[in-house]
Amino acid sequence: MRGRRRGLSRTRSGETLMTVLDSKIPEGSIAEKWENHKFSSKLVNPNNKRRFEIIVVGTGLAGASAAASLSELGYRVKAFTFHDSPRRAHSIAAQGGINGAKNYTNDGDSVHRLFYDTVKGGDYRSREANVHRLAEVSVNIIDQAAAQGVPFAREYGGLLDNRSFGGAQVSRTFYARGQTGQQLLLGAYQALAKQVAAGGVELHTRTELLDVVLKDGRACGIVTRDLISGEVTSHSGHAVVLATGGYGNVYYLSTNAMACNVTAAWRAHRKGAFFANPCYTQIHPTCIPASDEFQSKLTLMSESLRNDGRIWVPDAFDDARSPNEIPESERDYYLERKYPAFGNLVPRDVASRNAKTVVDQGKGVGTLKNGVYLDFAAVIERDGEDVVRAKYGNLFDMYANIAGENPYKVPMRIYPAIHYTMGGVWVDYNLMTTIPGCYSIGEANFSDHGANRLGASALMQGLADGYFVLPYTIGDDLAGRLGESVVPTDDPVFVEAEAAVANQVDQFISIGGTRSVDWFHRELGKLVWDYIGMERTKEGLEKALSEIPALEEEFWKDLRIPGSAATLNSNLEKAGRVADFFELAKLMARDALDREESCGGHFRAEHQTEEGEAQRDDENFAHVAAWEWNGTDSVQTRHEEELVFENVALTQRSYK
Repeated sequence: MRGRRRGLSRTRSGETLMTVLDSKIPEGSIAEKWENHKFSSKLVNPNNKRRFEIIVVGTGLAGASAAASLSELGYRVKAFTFHDSPRRAHSIAAQGGINGAKNYTNDGDSVHRLFYDTVKGGDYRSREANVHRLAEVSVNIIDQAAAQGVPFAREYGGLLDNRSFGGAQVSRTFYARGQTGQQLLLGAYQALAKQVAAGGVELHTRTELLDVVLKDGRACGIVTRDLISGEVTSHSGHAVVLATGGYGNVYYLSTNAMACNVTAAWRAHRKGAFFANPCYTQIHPTCIPASDEFQSKLTLMSESLRNDGRIWVPDAFDDARSPNEIPESERDYYLERKYPAFGNLVPRDVASRNAKTVVDQGKGVGTLKNGVYLDFAAVIERDGEDVVRAKYGNLFDMYANIAGENPYKVPMRIYPAIHYTMGGVWVDYNLMTTIPGCYSIGEANFSDHGANRLGASALMQGLADGYFVLPYTIGDDLAGRLGESVVPTDDPVFVEAEAAVANQVDQFISIGGTRSVDWFHRELGKLVWDYIGMERTKEGLEKALSEIPALEEEFWKDLRIPGSAATLNSNLEKAGRVADFFELAKLMARDALDREESCGGHFRAEHQTEEGEAQRDDENFAHVAAWEWNGTDSVQTRHEEELVFENVALTQRSYK
């Protein structure tokens, strides 16, 4: 039956059990599925929407757009963020742009081509139906943002401008210089603020989710902690929406904001939400390399720079000359050499692996020999410095401030770093998790990107889920619950959840060890990077499954949290998040070990072509791995959702 994906679950003893994951993919051709689904979905009368209360956790692009849209429709919404303002959400840091299949440049783009590029770019590990819906909706997102006043770049005649991005041979990326995420978030924030002012959204800032509460197997609310006062409080609703971003900070050193975490998604996982493809992590190819071992944050340089910058390393090993002293004949433009069709615009996973290869060979540049060059000399000579400054000026200024070098005169130094996560909470076509009434949107779910995300598609997915998908699909579930009251917060399920949260807080405070939470986070990050980073091996993953639990045991014995729980305590906040990172890291290693293939961001050294490219195993691994929580001391059960490809042929990716 279409939409029901039969999978296998393997127990620790090796026995095989049958299970079913219902992805709820609608009938019809790929181009008709979403329209058919919208028409067949149940509707909630406008006057009845105000009878439903919806909790939205997270106020980035996905959360802010969802909360604003649901409130605009008439639902009563409670929005939660641990920031002091929704504007502090990490979406604001996105730089390069947002994809939309408008074909303004008349270069052959279409909804189908964006669909195809996304499936191919994800190395054929995403749901066709979800990806096609994303491509369809992308057209509306641009109109929505422009109507909100987002200052997209425009051509001389006033039309919106486009530029190219990695993984595509067309120009479909809309941008606001190097501040696209900021401008889009401000647009969504304004829509949210309007609803807050109108009384349709009840906004809770500086409030962190610590548990998802279930009643009779259905999500009925959340338990939160006030980060200023330390007060633990329950909130009830007819549905819970998680929009809390990805888990890249498990690596400690990443391009993510330091506050980014997995806690909301992980607490839902512990309550029954399957966690899908945790090993699918994306390494961004254009980040400023670390300058010393004490750094806690890496800076992203927008992928849009690969439009005009040329990536190279010296031909010679350990070449100590300055880049401008190295003649063209002694440079290796390795991406242009290996991938002539796409050149410097190959997808992120391909660009990142190739950068690692040349650095590992001894051709790295910079004082620490940990980077490659991104050179703009050719485009400056061709178009002039003023043109380049107009396109990338703020990015060049940022690089100069951090690296102390003028990128107009000297090539940038870049190296891959953790940036995005394609894994996350498993959701069906309606964006509902395996917990009825609990939804996950944006980067928090296992997404539409497969094993690798195309550049400029993160903003697209977040806004698609919030503005154009969830408002339709959540009504289909709520329509059948008209007349049901929310579960009161004095119900035993809330009382029990609050007690569990308070107990964990007390547990952290009472350990009384000698090591800081940042020390444990840094050590965990090193293990995850070394064994579950750009290249994974069976031996390394087995080491991870040995060394991570050992460090976790030390964490629970030697953690030191100064201060009390009844006040602002950033170390206490971090402790809960790092505890969840430990459990996540073990699952990432287990997932990577079980997936005996290379695909996208998951590269197993044992599975590569003669040319060093990722080698998939479609016969055995053309599926989503969805993990079920079995308790703290038990290994999660692995379920599979078969991926069916009816519109894109499964082929070995080639960008040559």
